[in-house]
Amino acid sequence: MTKEYTGGCGCGAVRFLSRRKPGPVVACHCSQCRRQTGLYYASCDVSLESLTIEGNSSIRWYRSSETAERGFCENCGSALFWQRKGSPEVSVMAGAFDLPSGLSFGYHIYCADKGDFYEIDEGALKYAKGV
Repeated sequence: MTKEYTGGCGCGAVRFLSRRKPGPVVACHCSQCRRQTGLYYASCDVSLESLTIEGNSSIRWYRSSETAERGFCENCGSALFWQRKGSPEVSVMAGAFDLPSGLSFGYHIYCADKGDFYEIDEGALKYAKGV
């Protein structure tokens, strides 16, 4: 039997299920992600073909750049998704997965843009920009 990875928003209006293991958790420290979450955006990529979403009518999409948009629950405001235009994957917020999540941490990106009020663990793999 294949493990399923489930999760959802804070109020339960949006639920999702991935039939494949998500990629590693990536921490994005860019200014857009910091402004949306208050710290950094910890997410993992999920193949769209393995993803089922319930409550699509509660998801609102915000075009945050020319190349990407962010999905959040209109009811509780939970940040849920980041999607690059035309990508076969969507980044799902790691904290939105049900526990035990089975996720593992990968690396940090856009570290050159991180907030000045915290430090990144010295042992962590870091990239000044994206990968």
